[in-house]
This record gives sequence, C-alpha cells and structure tokens, in this order.
Amino acid sequence: MSQAAGHWDLSYTRNRELSWLAFDRRVLEEAADPAVPLMERLRFLSIFTSNLDEFFMVRVGSLTDLAIVAPDSRENKGGLTPAEQLGRIYDAVRPLVEQRDRVYRAVMDALRERGVEELPYRELKDGDREYVRSWYKETMRPLLTAQIIDPSHPFPHLKNKVLYAAAVLKDGEKRRLGIVGVPEVIPPIVTLPGRPGAFVRTEEILAHHLRKIFRIYRVEEQAVVSVTRNADLSYDEAMDQEDLDQRAQMAKLLRRRERLAPVRLEMQGEAPVLREMLLRRLRLRPEQSYACACPLVLKYAYRLDSPDAGLFYPPHTPAYPTWLDRETPMWDQIQQRDVLLFYPYHAMQPFLDLLRQSARDPAVVSIQMTIYRVASKSAVVKHLCAAAENGKEVTVLVELRARFDEGNNITWAKELEEAGCHVIYGPPGYKCHGKICLITRKEKGGLSYVTQIGTGNYNEKTAALYTDFCLMTADRSVAADGVAFFQNMLIGDLRGGYEKLLVAPSSLKQTLIRLIDGEIARGERGRILLKTNAVTERELIDKLAEASQAGVRVDLIVRGICCLVPGVPGKTENIAVTSIVGQFLEHARIYCFGEGSLRQIYLSSADIMTRNQERRVEIACPVESPELRDFLSDYLARTLADNVKARRLQPDGRYLPAEADGTGEVSVQRFYLDHPPELRPTEVKRRRRRLRDLFRRRT
Repeated sequence: MSQAAGHWDLSYTRNRELSWLAFDRRVLEEAADPAVPLMERLRFLSIFTSNLDEFFMVRVGSLTDLAIVAPDSRENKGGLTPAEQLGRIYDAVRPLVEQRDRVYRAVMDALRERGVEELPYRELKDGDREYVRSWYKETMRPLLTAQIIDPSHPFPHLKNKVLYAAAVLKDGEKRRLGIVGVPEVIPPIVTLPGRPGAFVRTEEILAHHLRKIFRIYRVEEQAVVSVTRNADLSYDEAMDQEDLDQRAQMAKLLRRRERLAPVRLEMQGEAPVLREMLLRRLRLRPEQSYACACPLVLKYAYRLDSPDAGLFYPPHTPAYPTWLDRETPMWDQIQQRDVLLFYPYHAMQPFLDLLRQSARDPAVVSIQMTIYRVASKSAVVKHLCAAAENGKEVTVLVELRARFDEGNNITWAKELEEAGCHVIYGPPGYKCHGKICLITRKEKGGLSYVTQIGTGNYNEKTAALYTDFCLMTADRSVAADGVAFFQNMLIGDLRGGYEKLLVAPSSLKQTLIRLIDGEIARGERGRILLKTNAVTERELIDKLAEASQAGVRVDLIVRGICCLVPGVPGKTENIAVTSIVGQFLEHARIYCFGEGSLRQIYLSSADIMTRNQERRVEIACPVESPELRDFLSDYLARTLADNVKARRLQPDGRYLPAEADGTGEVSVQRFYLDHPPELRPTEVKRRRRRLRDLFRRRT
C-alpha cells in the first residue's frame, strides 16, 4: 500500500460520513428505548435532530464544495468521490428521518398518557383557543413579515434552520409562493394556563393563521419549512493575513455564514407543488429535500416540564470529592498529590476554587490558560478577569475558530482584554484545541507551579453533562512543559520540544505511533486501549491493524465515528470497538498502552482524527500517580464490561447491543452515579490530617 500513490487497503475501513450517520442512529435508538424515561427520549430526539442539522451544515456542506472543486478526488477510507459520498448520505438519511417520525409519534402518544400533550391548533377548545388566539394577536402578529414571490417581490433569503410557513397561493389561474417566518425572538411553544404539560408549538399557531395572512389568495398547499445552509467556513485564508484584527475578521465571517448556499430543504408535511417551487428557487435537487411528520426543530424539548418525576432521569448533583478539604487551599492539596476530577460525577468546583483562590493569592504571579468553549455565564472567565485586576500576569489563548462558538469567544476575548488580560489567538492554520492551565506562585524557595490538563472544555454547563477528566498536578517537569508551551504559542512556534507532554502537531501522532510499535514488539503480550470520540486518522488506523496482525489485543472505545472495521480476518481480528451512548455524553480521551508495571496512560484533548493529530494544537499528559493509573484502568475495564448502553461494532459495519455474560447488568455510567469515585477512607483521613498540618505551618 502506497500512500503517495493513493493505494489504500479498504478491506478494514469504512467511509467517515456513513460511520457518523451510524453514530446518530445510536442516538435515535436511545430515543426509541422504552427503558429510557419518556421526556429524556424526547430530548434524545432533539439531540438526533441537532446532530443531523450540524452534519448537513458542516460535512454535507464541505462535500458539496469539494464536488465542485475536486470532483475526482477519493477519500482514503471508503474510496468514494464527493458525489458518491453525497449519494450514499442522501440514501442513508431518508430511513433515519422516517424512523425519527415513528419514534416521535410513539413518544408523544406515551407522553400524552402521562399528562404531557402537544395540541394541534384545530383541537383547541373554548378557553384554550381564545388564550392562544389572544397570544397570537398580541405577541406574534405584530412581528410577522409576510411576503409573496412575484416579479415585484424577489425570493427572500431564508435563514439557516429558521422555521417558515410557506404556501402555494392561487390568484385566478396563477400560482404564487407565499412565505412568512416564525419570529426568532418568540418562544418555540405556548403553554396553556391551568393545564400543566399542555402546549402548542409556535409554528403550528402561525400555520393555522396562514389563510388569514394571505387572505386575498386561495391557499392551495402549505407546510412549515426550513432550509439548512452550508456552514463550513474557511477560516484560515480570511483570518491569517497580517495586520488584520482577527476578532473583526471573525465577525465578518460569521455574517457570511448566514449567506452560504443551501444544502437541504425540510418540510413538515406533504406539499408536492410547494416542494417543487422551493427546490427550484433554492437550486436544490429532489434528493436534497425531506418531508417529515416530526417537528423540524425539537429544542423545545428542554423547555417542557412535568410534576411527574418518572419522566426524567433521577436528578444528579455532581459531588465535591470527599478526599478534598474545603478548608485547605487547593494549591496546598495539589502540592501533596495529583488531583483527578471525573466529570460529571465530580463537581467542577475544586478547579474553580483553584482559580478563585489563585486570583486572590498575593504570592501567585501568573495564570496562563487556553479557552476553546466556555459557558455563557462563565465563572472561569470571571476568575481570570479578577486575577488580572488583582495585578497577576494573565495570558489567555482564545480560539476564535471554535465552530458555532465563534461569537461567544469574540465576546469573551473583549471582556478578558478589558480586564487587563493578555489575549492571544490560535496560530495561523491550526486551531488550539488543547486544554491547559498553568499557575505560577512565587515562594521563598523560588517559583512553584500547578498545571491543569483537561480532556474537555472549561465549561461549567457541559461539565455536568459530559464525561471528562481534569488532572491537576504540581509535577515540575509538566510545569516546565507548560511554560514552554505558552512561550511557543506566544511566538507561533508549533515545533517546540517537550519532555513529558505530547503536543500536536509536533509530537503527539509520532509518539502514538512509537507507543503502538512498542506493543507490536511485544506481540501477543501487547495491549492497547484507546478511548476517544472518533477514529478517522488513516496512518494510525493502519498502525492499529498492524498491531492486531502481530497478536496485540486492541480495544477501542469510540463514541462516534469509527472508520476502522474490527474483526476482519487476517487484518483486524484482534481489535474490538465499543460505543456507549447514554445519559451523559462520553467525551474523555484516554490512551493506554501495556499492562501492569509496563502500563502507560495519557489523558488528552485529542481524538484519533487527522485534524486533531496534524492540524490542531492538542495536548496529552502522562498520568504518573499509581493510584490514578489504577483508577483509570478500572474505569476502562468497567466501560468495556458495560452491557446496558454499550454497542459493539461488527465486521459488517452494524452496531449490536453488547451481550450480557450472565453476571447481570453492567452500566458504567450508572455505577459511577451510584458510587462517586473516592479514595480509600483511611487514606482520606490520613491525607486530611497531613494537609491541615501543612497549611497551619505555612500560615
């Protein structure tokens, strides 16, 4: 096989886009699972829909562009051209949309029996109808902008994923198109007074009034419609010019995104004449349109409430680790031992405490940090601003190119600068996706450090929803690498050397290959276990196949895309792939090589994807505490043993539920919900005494 010649062995790989659709099918299966509480099933339908929206905006959008500029190019996992990929995608999506319709009807029928009911406008009775009619007149109607399409009224710009009510209007023998948008400033549902759980969707109210809006015409057909636009912006060409304000350029790019070409038309309901008119205006082909019975936007699922607690997952409050002492500064506790937080079973609060205390500590001289995505009301940003205002040197690398968070990051960059922080941006051509925070303190014996490395974002909201790890260490070698990292980022050096940290694009992929080679050399005694969100990187896929052929036992825990097909005789028969889709989004990345005393474990921000390994700034940090390595090994073993939410990828590309082995149900997420990760009780008491003695001596 020659990469240069483009000759790839496709017998154990599959197309990335089709693998992604297989992942979204697993999300849809959660919505169909009767063991999942009903309201959570509706939310999984919302997640499936949002995932599919982003897939069309980004992946279908980029393939549409590629089909124009490089129509004969072939991707290296399935050997397909852009046009062939698009054809396969359109064929694969249609049955998923049909399945979503069936699941939606089943979920809403079941919810109705439990007191949560979506009411069509035509079924409203007496007081309810009057209430909704009054709401329409006072809240919606003044904001409507209805338009007909004729020579005097050009076809309007339909915004990305905004809902519109559209109609075919008859004026004598002439047909016209009428369009009116659902105002974006009004809520997606109207709840009915005195009827907990009863609601009407806003677009349903608008659709009912369409005949009155276009009263001088006869409405022949009508439907609620939505257009999905290409959102695959090319940042680098526009942003990497010298002497340009990157924030201003990003704001300009975001405005451009709204005008990019359509890639999909969705319609709720069947309206063949209307569909043909819209396709012609949007310059889309029939295979790019989808008729749905399910609402086109389901985000309102998170607004619905019910007094019936059985409709939801049991409430979960992340725990403050019992082995950490709230009365002792986090700095002192980390100096004694590496601290590992496991979100969402642990609260993010200990890390926030570290930032807050450091911002106030007179001995702390600097805080350096990367930001990719943060919460809309970010305590992290608040503490960084407070540190700068208290005279600390605060350097923040803000990645403006975090897709769909660009606007938020522009706002945060301004706020950080106004507080006195030194704000820099990701280097040209490379998004900074790595998660690192370095805090420096001046003490009598010189400088001391705490370095935090994360597998996920500094986002309080997602820390309660995603499984991620936050490692805080006083290791001076890791701190030295942290110092070097920020110095390199300040001058745009992507090839700097590091002692312990693996940093993409300089050393991460190369080290992973070397570590896999080490296991290959051990043959049947070799062991590789990788937990990641996606596996698409061709060179690493081939290296893992080589390990399998050498007899190495390889387990991949991959939530989403996996282009490596396991179990192919003579190629990947020693590789198993597990995927878990459950209450929490599996987000942590862990690389584990070897077993026992030879075991090496890294926590990382990087997936096994070409973009993460070669075109982003990423970080992986070794876990050197034996106690933490043991915990992570146990966690990985529990994940592989899951037979409740786990699915195993088959050689034919299907995902099948993991089979129980007769020992009962095993759910890794449920285990840690019931048993928040703890140290041994005797160790907790001993360590607390040592920490308090240390703090008293220092103060």
